[in-house]
Amino acid sequence: WRDWVVLKHRMIKFILSRMVAPILYMVAFGWGLGRSINTGTGSYLDFLVPGILALNSMNIAFNSLTPVHAERIYHKSLEEYLVSPIRPIAFVAGKILAAVLRGMISSAIIVVLAYLFGAKFAITPLFIIILIINCVIFAEIGFSAAMTVQTFEDMARFNTYILLPMSFLCGTFFSTDKLPLLLHYFIEALPLTHTSTLLRAITHNQEISILSIGILCLYMIVLFIICNRILGKIKN
Repeated sequence: WRDWVVLKHRMIKFILSRMVAPILYMVAFGWGLGRSINTGTGSYLDFLVPGILALNSMNIAFNSLTPVHAERIYHKSLEEYLVSPIRPIAFVAGKILAAVLRGMISSAIIVVLAYLFGAKFAITPLFIIILIINCVIFAEIGFSAAMTVQTFEDMARFNTYILLPMSFLCGTFFSTDKLPLLLHYFIEALPLTHTSTLLRAITHNQEISILSIGILCLYMIVLFIICNRILGKIKN
């Protein structure tokens, strides 16, 4: 609720800032490069939008938990939560839900912009569920990093070494089938790859991989348990 109150007062700034990157992606790859690319199932912009949604929800959800690191290391305000009469699981769930809310608002902005740019894709309940699961997974990763990394510089390195490679390799801008075999298998084990694949399959009415859904759910459950145990150890 605290995060919602803060977001509510900054909503206009949040929405405007979330519009910049998607517009640049769509202009550069959709209108520019995309005009010379044939995907076989439609325009490259139609192929690109699900990948942008997966990429954006990952970044927003992860970065929404970055302030927890500052609260723990620099502001020393995390102790206020730890001594309050709430269970660690409540604090973890609250922070993750706040990140999911930011991720879904940002995703809704991209959907509106994509339609304005002429993209053709379908939004279904399963599409929304996959987006929410992706937000949850990377919010949990962000929470785990914020609770274990010791310096702000290390948080930035985590973003550089973990999120940045996934941003470009996990099926967001091109199919992972184009990658070398060993790298392809490694990339296929990452959650963003399955999110990109599922969103693209749903919006183009292709076969849905039950295995990909299962892998995402497994990531979500395991990471939530890890987040709860990390905070539990700190509180004890």
